[in-house]
Amino acid sequence: MPSFAKKALRLTFSVAGTVSPRGAGKLAFRVFSLAPSRFPKGERARAVFAEGARRLAKAEPRALETSHGRIMTYRLAGAGGRYLVLHGWGSRSEYMAALAKGIQAATGGEVILLDFPGHGASGGRFLDMRLAVEAIATVDRTFGPFDGAVGHSFGGASLMAAVCHFLPQFPVFRPGRAALIGAPSELDGIFRYFSEQVGLSAGVRRHLEKEVRRVTGRRNGDFDIASAGRNLDLPILVIHAEDDKEVSADHARRYAEQGTNVTIGWANGYGHRRIVAAPPVIERVAGFFSGEDEPEISKTG
Repeated sequence: MPSFAKKALRLTFSVAGTVSPRGAGKLAFRVFSLAPSRFPKGERARAVFAEGARRLAKAEPRALETSHGRIMTYRLAGAGGRYLVLHGWGSRSEYMAALAKGIQAATGGEVILLDFPGHGASGGRFLDMRLAVEAIATVDRTFGPFDGAVGHSFGGASLMAAVCHFLPQFPVFRPGRAALIGAPSELDGIFRYFSEQVGLSAGVRRHLEKEVRRVTGRRNGDFDIASAGRNLDLPILVIHAEDDKEVSADHARRYAEQGTNVTIGWANGYGHRRIVAAPPVIERVAGFFSGEDEPEISKTG
């Protein structure tokens, strides 16, 4: 978060929290859920986006309707299994195109990419866990069942929230296999970090928690994704970089502690964002979905 924006938000919440902690808590959730710009920033990001768009040029776009608006999907045709690809916060399907094409090539299957609400070509300006899980449920109802699903960052957390049936108002999502790339294992720490960055008082934090529960039906602390998946009868591949500066590698280690169904692959040197297009990572995920035994990722920084 830029320092100017942080200072402005701290001032806003300082004043609003004094006037109405409840109103400030609601505002904090809106700020937390506000999706960033949909468009690439910087020359490198624009080049990656353009390459991703080229890879998806022959994909079949299809808009689906949810209770909160339109979401966009892209279908890469195939005759094998069916796989779902989910991007992270502030990302979109174009940035996941290399991974999607790698899965298609290795499995011969059909690959569906989803733009979450507020991202890519989907409608809206906000994204929260309830909106993400509803989007996954809508895609599953339209294209499913899926033989495998992979999610990066927030997409990985949303995938596991859907698999673990955190939000019972939506059907449980159960792919044959799940792969998580740079994904958080719980969300309470993310809310704490946000609260500290924008200077929320204890009273405002309590109302932020109430707003999360009102919207999702769950408390922040309930989204302990790794623990909820402890006894899942589901093969899970977790890929993370120890140099990830946005989602600590400790999250991957928490997943690793949950059961023998979880396999860890380290992709050091790729950070948080480049990891989704790294050839060794694509090969590992594709091999996981195709049933091949792939060697450990060994790249180091």
